[in-house]
Amino acid sequence: MATGYKVPTLDEFVQGVKDRNPGEKEFHQAVYEVSASIWDYIKDKEKYHRWEILRRIAEPDRIVSFRVCWEDDTGHIRVNRGWRVQNNNAIGPYKGGIRFHPSVNESILKFLAFEQTFKNSLTGLPMGGGKGGANFNPKGKSDNEVMRFCQSFMLELFRHIGDDIDVPAGDIGVGGREIGYMFGMWKRLTSKFSGVLTGKGLEYGGSLIRTEATGYGAVYFLENMLKVRKETLEGKVCVVSGSGNVATHAVEKLNQLGARPITLSDSDGFIYDKAGISQEKLEWIKELKEVKRGRIEEYTKKFKGTEFHAGKRPWSVPCDYALPCATQNEIMLDDAKTMIKNGCKGVAEGANMPTVLEGVHAFLDAKIPFGPAKAANAGGVSVSGLEMSQNSAKLSWKEDELQRLLKDIMQGIHDRCQEYGQSGNDKYVDYVRGANVGGFIKVADAMMAYGVV
Repeated sequence: MATGYKVPTLDEFVQGVKDRNPGEKEFHQAVYEVSASIWDYIKDKEKYHRWEILRRIAEPDRIVSFRVCWEDDTGHIRVNRGWRVQNNNAIGPYKGGIRFHPSVNESILKFLAFEQTFKNSLTGLPMGGGKGGANFNPKGKSDNEVMRFCQSFMLELFRHIGDDIDVPAGDIGVGGREIGYMFGMWKRLTSKFSGVLTGKGLEYGGSLIRTEATGYGAVYFLENMLKVRKETLEGKVCVVSGSGNVATHAVEKLNQLGARPITLSDSDGFIYDKAGISQEKLEWIKELKEVKRGRIEEYTKKFKGTEFHAGKRPWSVPCDYALPCATQNEIMLDDAKTMIKNGCKGVAEGANMPTVLEGVHAFLDAKIPFGPAKAANAGGVSVSGLEMSQNSAKLSWKEDELQRLLKDIMQGIHDRCQEYGQSGNDKYVDYVRGANVGGFIKVADAMMAYGVV
C-alpha cells in the first residue's frame, strides 16, 4: 500500500465521480449526499482514504444491461431495455428491488443501488446493495402483456441472480403479480425452487407483512423520532404522498397509532380530506388502486367534503409531520420552505430519496428532524431479508413475530442513526449524517477485511 497518501477534498472526490459518470445527475446527487455527510467523520481516518473505500462503493461491482423483447395484445413486437446494477456485496448477497417505469435509466438505478448498500447495512441483516428494472410502463397494459414482459425480462436476468448471489424484490411498477410471473419463469428455466426473489405470494414462499413493511417501517421510524422528543403520534396531522403500497400502509399504521392522515396522491394530483383518511376510506382506496387500477381523483366523488388538486403535490397543506411515499425528487426546495413555514415538525421518507438535496439541507438548517430514505424506508428490505431467512430454513414465521422483528429492526436503525447523528450538547439529531455514517462503517470495515478485491 502506497505511503504518503494525499487525502482528497470532498469537491475533488465528487468531481472525480462526475468525470467517470458523465450526465448521470441522479447518481451524482446520491453520491454527493452521502459523501458530504460522512466527510467530517472519515477525513482524519486515513485508512478509508488509502483503501479508496468510498470510491469503490461508488463504483458498482457490475452493471448488466439487456434487451427485452415482447409481443403486445395486438401482435406488435415491442422492445424495452432492462438493467441489473450489482453495487456491493461486502456484507451479503446483492439485495434490492426491480422497478418498471418509463423514467428508469442507468443513472437512476445506480443511485438506487448505491443508496441500497447503506440502507441494507443499517438493518443489521447480511445483505449487500443492488437494484434493477426496465423502462417498461405497466400502466394500461393487460395482465397478459405484463406476463409476457416479465417472462422475457427474466429470460436474461436469471443468469445473474441466485439466493446466495443476488435476490431481487419489487419496487415501483413491480408488485405481487409481477414477482409471480418472474419467479414462475425463473423456476422453469432453472428447475429449482428457492428464495431467489422476495415479495412472493404466501402460497409459494412469501412472508407475511412484506406488503405492509415499508409503510409500517416509515411510521415506526417517525414514532421513534418523536420518542426522542418525548412525544407520540396521537392526534398529529400527517401529510402523505403516493397511493401505492407504501403510502396506503403508512396511512394504515398512522391511523393505528392515533394520527390523522389527510392526503394521498398519484401522478394526476392529490386528495385532501380534512376529516382524515380513516381505515374504512383507506380500504376503498386500496380496492380502487389495486383491483380497479383507478385514479385517486375518484376519492372525491365517493366522499363528500374532500378536495382534489390536479397536477399538484400535497406539500402546501399544513401538517405536523410529512411522509413522502411516492417517488424520488418529489419535495423540491420551495416545497421544503413552504412546509417549514407552515409548521411541519418532522419528515420521514417512505420513498427512495424523495427530497432534493437543497430541500434536505433546508430541513436540517431549520433543525427539523428528517428521517432519510435509507433509514426510514428500510422496513421493506428488512422483511425481505426475513423472507430470505424463512426460505433458507424452509419455514414460515407468524405475523406477530414478524411485526415484532420489524419494529425491533426499525428501532435499531433509529438508534444507530442517533448514535452517529448526535454531537456535543446539541440534542438535535442529524439523521442524514447518522444513517450515512452508520451504514458506511459496516460496509467499509468488511471491504478492508477482504483486501483489494
